[in-house]
Formats: sequence, structure tokens, C-alpha cells
Amino acid sequence: MKYTCQIEINAPIDKVVSLWEDESSFKHWQDGFESIELLIGEKNTQGAKSKIVLNGKQHIELIETIITYNLPQEKTALYEHKHMTNTQTSKFKSVGENTTLYISEVEYTVFNGFMIKLMAKLFPGMFKKQSQKWMNQFKAFAEKQN
Repeated sequence: MKYTCQIEINAPIDKVVSLWEDESSFKHWQDGFESIELLIGEKNTQGAKSKIVLNGKQHIELIETIITYNLPQEKTALYEHKHMTNTQTSKFKSVGENTTLYISEVEYTVFNGFMIKLMAKLFPGMFKKQSQKWMNQFKAFAEKQN
């Protein structure tokens, strides 16, 4: 399953990317964000692995492996969870002096378990809806900081 989400943010690209990269701000726009811990490699470099913990309606632990990192052009990472695996590419483009286009391309490659496979088949839009929700929340956060 593949999808793309995008949103225009009323802030300059350097400010948007700086806020997006700032791990201490994740809790302001990612529901349930609890922590990110570097496990292997050097932060924000190809091959670096981190554990991300989310505590919302359920406890979720993901392993993020950076595939490419050359922001603001793009960051691509592999996210592995016991129930699913996906890649996400985040891109930022300046579309004006004070406007940035944030694009997220997501591809789910593995679903493990009956329930998650059923949810992906019956409700594929819920995955995109969650991605867009976090992008909308990031937009609101970034525009407040500008």
C-alpha cells in the first residue's frame, strides 16, 4: 500500500526543517510520542538505527533505520514494528519566501497478523488519515513558532 500526503506550511524552509528535525518538539505534533533513542550509528546519517516509543491508545515501539538523509531535499527511513513494516520519505520544498511544501510518501511493505492485514484491506484510508493528521499538527506547531 502506497500513498502521498502533503501540506503547505506558512514558514520559511529552514525554520520548518529545523523544527521537524528537533526531537524535543516531536511531542507537540506526534500524538503519544514518548521517546526516541539512538541504538546504532550516528544521528541523522545513513544506517543509523533508533527506537521510537509511542504511548497513546496503545504502546508502540518502532525501529527506524535511516536509508537516506539529505534534508531539506529528503529523508527516507525504514520503520519496523511487530505488526508492520513501511518506508517513509519526507521532502521539503520552498514555494515562496515564507512558504514550505512538506511532502510525505509512505509505502507499507509488510503486515504481520490477521487483524492488521484485515484493517489494511478494509480500511486502507486510516493509515493515510493518521499521516495527514500528524502533518496538520506539525503545520499548526510550526506556524506558531514562526
